[in-house]
Amino acid sequence: MGELVLIPDPQLSTSAGDDALRDRLFRTRALSLELAAPLSAEDMVVQAMNDASPTKWHLAHTTWFFETFVLTPYLSGYQPFDGAFNYCFNSYYEHQGPRQPRPQRGLLTRPALDRILAYREHVDLALAQLLAERPDPSAEWARRIDVGIHHEQQHQELILTDILSLFAANPLRPAYRAAGARSPGARREPARWLEFSGGVFRIGQAGGGFAWDNEQPCHDALIQPFRLADRLVTNGEWLEFIADGGYETPTLWLSDGWAAVNREGWNAPLYWERRDGDWLEMSLEGLRPLSPDAPVAHMSYYEADAFARWSGGRLPTEFEWEVAAATAPRQGNFLETGALRPLSAEAAPTDAPRQMFGDVWEWTQSAYLPYPGYRAAKGALGEYNGKFMVGQHVLRGGSCATPSDHIRASYRNFFYPNQRWQFMGLRLASEVG
Repeated sequence: MGELVLIPDPQLSTSAGDDALRDRLFRTRALSLELAAPLSAEDMVVQAMNDASPTKWHLAHTTWFFETFVLTPYLSGYQPFDGAFNYCFNSYYEHQGPRQPRPQRGLLTRPALDRILAYREHVDLALAQLLAERPDPSAEWARRIDVGIHHEQQHQELILTDILSLFAANPLRPAYRAAGARSPGARREPARWLEFSGGVFRIGQAGGGFAWDNEQPCHDALIQPFRLADRLVTNGEWLEFIADGGYETPTLWLSDGWAAVNREGWNAPLYWERRDGDWLEMSLEGLRPLSPDAPVAHMSYYEADAFARWSGGRLPTEFEWEVAAATAPRQGNFLETGALRPLSAEAAPTDAPRQMFGDVWEWTQSAYLPYPGYRAAKGALGEYNGKFMVGQHVLRGGSCATPSDHIRASYRNFFYPNQRWQFMGLRLASEVG
């Protein structure tokens, strides 16, 4: 598809206070189309599994979010683009009525792609009008635009991970983009253990920037002294786990994890293949030789937990991770680097943990539960996080597909323990002494 970048009508001017919001909004909207640009219309309509969604659906759903939660309540006289779209592109908001079942989003061959692009243009022009008419960037409508921006950034990551799942299922193993030159990577070195003192620490987002409701309220947590590996676990270390019978030793596994290994036939992380004795990995650049020094990715919580037990360590708690992240700069291999794959750690070790942000979402041993005093907001937007607080585990730090301005130390991602299609990895922790 050709790239469509909307340039709002210059006559729809905004106040100076709205300029930053307008800029972030339309940069985010344009980036979604840029990420979709390498794909054909056929690529964008199919989903490879129930957890993933078609690219076309992501482009429409993020647009529906702005239409439903920003334009309809706050732009006088706004006319929805198509009344049927509420059914087609609602995700899980019960307040908004029935919807296309998630496993069947790939059946939405209609509306066609050109109509989805027209939908985005219709909504973007209306958003520009709203920004021009509303002078107060601190009002509720502006807060909802901010929510919509961060919501779309989540779906930008999903566009990439979901297309990877689709291309990995294709026998041709197509590439999302042409393969670039690969650096030799850092020299293999053992992970260093960094010690952190125990105590009472403030956890969560206290203010001063955007945060999801599940990052609040900010509260005190008692943390015992702990050690944390200074880098992520690598592919090479995972190969040692495989060679030592990691997937064949039931005593390493949680009961549900061992059942999943046998039910699903797991013998390596998702997207790994062995051909003529060599390990390959499906990536957004197609099927490539496995890089032993790059962080291992695409494993379930069960696999991460089994590896940690095999290594003599454990997974960190989310609170330990957040305390350690406060000692590291918020920089790393994010979407903006263009790598679109986890990269090996820089060779020079420091006294701060490396790779805390970017590369892979890091599994923690913490169940996804509400913080003390948490209350979900009323209405449809209150369905965003709170109703999922059961049966899932927290991941921290972002990945190589996460926009850099979307992440922070307090950010709590969450997935079911059997899921593997995201850029999920791990770092080891242990007790002190």
